[in-house]
Amino acid sequence: MRNLRRPALPGRTVRLRFTALYGVLFLLSGIGLLALTNLVALGSSRVTVPGENPQQPTLAASQELVGRLQAQLSETHTAQSRQLLIGSAVALAVMAVVSVVLGRVVAGRVLRPLRTITSATRRISADNLHERLAVPGPADEVKDLADTIDGLLERLEGSFSAQRRFVANASHELRTPLATIRASLDVAVAKPEPVPAQTIALADRIRTELDQVDRLLEGFLLLARTQHGALSDRATISLGRVVSAALDSRAADIAARSLTVHGDDVQDGAWTRGSRTLLSRMVGNVIDNAITHNHDGGWIRVAATADGATARLIVETGGRVLDQEQIARLAQPFQRLGADRTGSDSGSGLGLSIVAAVATAHGGDLDLRARPGGGLRVAITLPLADARAGVPA
Repeated sequence: MRNLRRPALPGRTVRLRFTALYGVLFLLSGIGLLALTNLVALGSSRVTVPGENPQQPTLAASQELVGRLQAQLSETHTAQSRQLLIGSAVALAVMAVVSVVLGRVVAGRVLRPLRTITSATRRISADNLHERLAVPGPADEVKDLADTIDGLLERLEGSFSAQRRFVANASHELRTPLATIRASLDVAVAKPEPVPAQTIALADRIRTELDQVDRLLEGFLLLARTQHGALSDRATISLGRVVSAALDSRAADIAARSLTVHGDDVQDGAWTRGSRTLLSRMVGNVIDNAITHNHDGGWIRVAATADGATARLIVETGGRVLDQEQIARLAQPFQRLGADRTGSDSGSGLGLSIVAAVATAHGGDLDLRARPGGGLRVAITLPLADARAGVPA
């Protein structure tokens, strides 16, 4: 990996530029202050000598003239001091305003590269880590900061690429041993000679555990692919239709637990854009969670609506009153409320974490709330899309 950091040249640092700019500003402010003060102070500095008789003045007249001149000089000095004070105050106020305006303009020009770096960094996410800041300019602290961030982005891009390769390879490498074990069990049980009952019971138990491991592995790989992969099969999808399909495919499970589904508020106008596979899995996980963590004879309320620029999916279930602090942790992997919630300890703890990851990957959000009357409220918000932008799903 190339080293993007370059030592800043001592003569072209941001600190030196700030020092020079503010030094020039203060110098110009001082010059302007002195100029205004002198212009105001010199406005009335003329002393008027009263006219005298052209005849030879006497000694008494001369002394009287000297006294009048001294009094007039004292008054003139006092007036000039007052005028100087007023002029200084006016000049100080004017230059203070000018200095603030100039300082703001200069600071904006100096900090413009930092604003460029900030806005460019905010635009870069996991989907476009290949982009770089590439800030032009002298080799100073700002350039060194931009190059350091570019180096960090390059390292992050390498890490994300390694994670994507791991997800792609793990799907094959980890499923192969499971398939081999399952095939070996089938061969052992299918032998012509009588198989002991204990062996058949053990094989059934191992198959059950293998199915659980397979579901756990599938959920883990889907979670990793959602968090660190790219959405390749984007399309414009009707959230209401995905919900209806999920409910139809789980009709047998719903009937087995005698659950009542209220889905009158499932609208066909709630469209969003994203991966059809991931969004279907997201909706399926929410419905599965509502079926599994429910009591026999309970109810499920489903709503898919469009509100402004948002498509919203809300799934509510009844039950006992839950702790909101524990509910907030359900979006994290391998977090469950336990068997005391429904009398069942089934599930891998990845269902709602996959829902949260899929919603985040599509620019949405997952909100989990404990209902005051008991049960859970799951709300998913996604960006609303125009139904005419793609092929309906």
